[in-house]
Amino acid sequence: MDRAELTTEQVLKRDIPWETYMTTKLITGTCLQLLRRYDNRSESQRASLLDDDGPAYVRVFVSILRDIFKEETVEYVLALIDEMLTANPKRARLFHDKSLANEDAYEPFLSIALERELVCTREELARPKTLDGVLSNGESSSSKKKFITIDDLLRGLVEWLCAQLKKPSHPTRGIAVAISCLATLLKEPLVRSSFVQADGVKLLIPLISPASTQQSIQLLYETCLCVWLLSYYEPAIDYLATSRALPRLVEVVKSSTKEKVVRVVVLTLKNLLSKGAFGAQMVDLGLLQIVQSLKAQAWSDEDLLEALNQLDEGLKDKIKKLSSFDKYKQEVLLGHLDWTPVHKDPMFWRDNISNFEENDFQILRVLITILDTSSDPRALAVACFDLSQFIKHHAAGRVIVTDLKAKERVMKLMNHENAEVTKNALLCIQRLFLGAKYASFLQV
Repeated sequence: MDRAELTTEQVLKRDIPWETYMTTKLITGTCLQLLRRYDNRSESQRASLLDDDGPAYVRVFVSILRDIFKEETVEYVLALIDEMLTANPKRARLFHDKSLANEDAYEPFLSIALERELVCTREELARPKTLDGVLSNGESSSSKKKFITIDDLLRGLVEWLCAQLKKPSHPTRGIAVAISCLATLLKEPLVRSSFVQADGVKLLIPLISPASTQQSIQLLYETCLCVWLLSYYEPAIDYLATSRALPRLVEVVKSSTKEKVVRVVVLTLKNLLSKGAFGAQMVDLGLLQIVQSLKAQAWSDEDLLEALNQLDEGLKDKIKKLSSFDKYKQEVLLGHLDWTPVHKDPMFWRDNISNFEENDFQILRVLITILDTSSDPRALAVACFDLSQFIKHHAAGRVIVTDLKAKERVMKLMNHENAEVTKNALLCIQRLFLGAKYASFLQV
């Protein structure tokens, strides 16, 4: 069997010759006694031993990883540590016990990682931040002993995980292991920052897609868990906003029947709802109808039910707000102009006229571009009408529209074959000549 396919349970079935290691002085008599108490015991017995004297067992594990290089034994001890931490993640504190203060607990793990090229070089990890040759703790930068800090190790690990997502070292396990690690590590602020800096967010997006097999469902769940953790970090949200993450998340929540997948996606969507343009995009993707369909299903998870209710309320509120400028802006930017109610709503123009100044009059520039490029008579008519409304409601409307060279474009449309286009082009030209002062005399 490929070593990469071995499970923790399979590795722990091995018989390790601890007595031989003591005879060759690779472990001490005390280590042997502790190993005899711990090895091949039930989970409850091991838990009791760790509760009583956890740091002593951690010291044994670290010393074996440091002093013994036989592959089967190293894997066995790593499996013991994996089992110990999986059963209770809080046991990680044992590695930081004050009794281990004089030992570099990360060194054995780093050595293993370096041998397998899992992280960058030791020199890069341990490179000190110096000022005139003095470290931040006051020691000389030429000191022989340089402890690897947890921050250094995490940065190196994040780089390796991103490399695995780009080019997995194992065809079936590489990506799955990397995502599983990230789903745990991204709880740490430093890891989130390092992951974004390594351009890792975009590597998650292709993995967000509906899954059917048990293995692919677990990968999808852990990928979405990563995105959920990143949804609490603003720089990561900026990356998500420029990707296809949202449509993919919506497609997953629409088609998935696995409760844990639905829960983590709904919680992610709830976090993103109020961020930037995510809310408007969710409305356009029909998320409200999907959420209402999900609410009608029988879910057992209370957090999911609460999140669905919050998302439902948030989307309804967003739709109300989108009946004004945000929705209008999206309509213009997409070039899908039609006679929706906002165009002829005087209150809309009065309340939102200053919004047209955003991004150096971006909306006006797009409307003028539509006049040049669109072949749709309805879009041309609406664009002319909206320009006329801007002139009417903005104090400097006539000057701004003239400066943007709209007059020539509109005048060309006065001879258009479509009567609706001609009518609204004429209205716009009249307002351009009359200005805001006399605009109220013109009928719309």
